[in-house]
Amino acid sequence: MTAAIRQYLVITGNYWAFTLTDGALRMLVVLHFNQLGYSPLEIALLFVFYEFFGVVTNLVGGYLGARMGLNRTMNIGLFLQIVALAMLAVPSTMLTVVWVMVAQALSGIAKDLNKMSAKSGIKLLVPDEQQGTLYKWVAILTGSKNTLKGVGFFLGGVLLMTAGFAGAVTIMAVALGLVWLASLFLLKQELGKSKAKPKFTDILSKSRAINVLSAARMFLFGARDVWFVVALPVYLHTVFGWDHWQVGGFMASWIIGYGFIQTIAPRITGNMEGKRPVVVWAAILALIPAAIAGGLMAGWSPQVVVVGGLLLFGVLFAINSSLHSYLIVSYARGDGVSLDVGFYYMSNAAGRLLGTILSGWVYQVYGLEACLWISAGLVAIAALLSMMLPDRALASPANG
Repeated sequence: MTAAIRQYLVITGNYWAFTLTDGALRMLVVLHFNQLGYSPLEIALLFVFYEFFGVVTNLVGGYLGARMGLNRTMNIGLFLQIVALAMLAVPSTMLTVVWVMVAQALSGIAKDLNKMSAKSGIKLLVPDEQQGTLYKWVAILTGSKNTLKGVGFFLGGVLLMTAGFAGAVTIMAVALGLVWLASLFLLKQELGKSKAKPKFTDILSKSRAINVLSAARMFLFGARDVWFVVALPVYLHTVFGWDHWQVGGFMASWIIGYGFIQTIAPRITGNMEGKRPVVVWAAILALIPAAIAGGLMAGWSPQVVVVGGLLLFGVLFAINSSLHSYLIVSYARGDGVSLDVGFYYMSNAAGRLLGTILSGWVYQVYGLEACLWISAGLVAIAALLSMMLPDRALASPANG
């Protein structure tokens, strides 16, 4: 086993462990506070700091990764998640909205330090001429992460039912603490540290390709979260009458399938030239939420329309996300890669923030159909922006 593969496994293992707790915590907060009588908008507000600090962290985290090394930023991310989980293990009387928002802020910082470090690290482990290998490695990392996030959704529902909220976050804090201790010894020192000390002004990308791709990513992820984060779980629980096991299990299954599609996306997209695949797949995706909304407005069976539409949306969204994840790593510079990747995922976090706020507010005021129409519009904007990307060939999955 080569040194590069060993480091890839350490990075992936860290990312997996973190993602498991991140997915479980998301489902725990949504279900627990819905159970306590919080409105959809109030639940969405609990995640505002999580997403807002994700924007800030990606912007500054890329700079820190280039200055300090990706091993340090990844380990800092793991530690901050442990602190966030410990904050939520307090007695229920202390779980005020402000306290939970602060804990979620730490979790948002932790998540994006971890993601930025993992995605940037892979760029450094694959030679530039092996773009096919890079596409596959990024697809595997991203897809497996989302599969485990789905497992985390299910785990969150199970732990809430069996150990209670405080018990669940305590168990996760202890488990992640063990992973953090192992990472301190196993992750290579100075990984991703820039040879030339970057200036703070370098956090803003000067690459047209990265700026365009980042803008498209923001609208793409806003389109997902505008109905997926708060509106959908609450809709499944209140309209369909599903209990926490069913909601957590279904959301988990969706994310697991979504992650699997991401891992095999290179086989689905094949070796298509230029920017066409990114534009085409986004345009097709935009049709799905519009079709779901139309079906609901026409009075068709909500169970068939929502569940079936969500499954199709998951397949197409996974392909879009995988294409984007490959392109940013491919476009990023070799020295100081975390600066470009951090800027890109800053836009990703901005889209999630936009989607999260809209998910709670629009669903509470106008319902699920409105969330879906907004989703379709945001994906359409992402497709239009993708047409402005530089014309280049995507990697062939067989190349490398």
